[in-house]
Amino acid sequence: MASTTQLPVPPATVTGPPAAAPASRTKGLGRRRPNLLGGAGGWLWLAIIIVPIYYVVITSLKNQAGFFTSNPMLPAAEPTLDNYKLVLDNNFVRYFTNSVIVTVGTVLPALVVSFMAAYAIVRGKSRFLNWTNNLFLLGLAIPLHATIIPIYWMITRAHLYDTLLALILPSVAFAIPVSVLILSNFMRDVPNELFESMRLDGCSDWAMLWRLALPMTKPAVITVGIYNALHVWNGFLFPLILTQSPSTRVLPLSLWAFQGEFSVNIPAILASVVLATLPLLVIYVVARRQLLSGLTAGFSK
Repeated sequence: MASTTQLPVPPATVTGPPAAAPASRTKGLGRRRPNLLGGAGGWLWLAIIIVPIYYVVITSLKNQAGFFTSNPMLPAAEPTLDNYKLVLDNNFVRYFTNSVIVTVGTVLPALVVSFMAAYAIVRGKSRFLNWTNNLFLLGLAIPLHATIIPIYWMITRAHLYDTLLALILPSVAFAIPVSVLILSNFMRDVPNELFESMRLDGCSDWAMLWRLALPMTKPAVITVGIYNALHVWNGFLFPLILTQSPSTRVLPLSLWAFQGEFSVNIPAILASVVLATLPLLVIYVVARRQLLSGLTAGFSK
């Protein structure tokens, strides 16, 4: 038999760097250093917010004599609700109703017009829409105080002075530019494929506006609505210039009812502030999730 010769096998060559040995123990795994500076800043910011609220609430429970004689940061020795009764007896319900009418009458038209304008600007391709968008952006650069004299002249010429409509119309005009800017930026994030698929199904622009664009931008719509409502609810300049009689007075102007010729009823004023703030607190509690979604949308990209 012929013997077979077996050739030697060359040793394997290492083509890459040697693998590092696995660490027997990960140093600091699951252990984080506490952010003492951030925690201290958070508690400081909480105190800055809580202390004024605390002061307003405890002062509204004091009588006028106790306000001047006691420590302003200590609760009342004998809390009383007389200030709230005084506020309610001084036509607070009428002022509250006027503020609700002006706020709702401003926010709803501003949202509808701004939403449709934002859809047309984002989905449209004409040069007229580009000019319209630039016009809305120009409205952001016009300060409110610079227009109060022309607005007063137009309101008086239209015989709308001392009416709630005199407060609603200028408020809508100033709410539209910022609303269009925010809604158009959110609407650009809606995928174009969704619009194209609905168009292939035979949907019109009107149907896509309310069935697709509105549900996809719902957090932004709620955020813009709350933002505009806060500005209108706390507005002071327009009611001061464009209204005069108590029948058209809104909540920010109702504080004048507790200011005398030689003194000011501070506890009653703060009680009015507490009552005027409660609706805003209720709105925040109800729409809290949608508001936070609208404020933080896009930060995860």
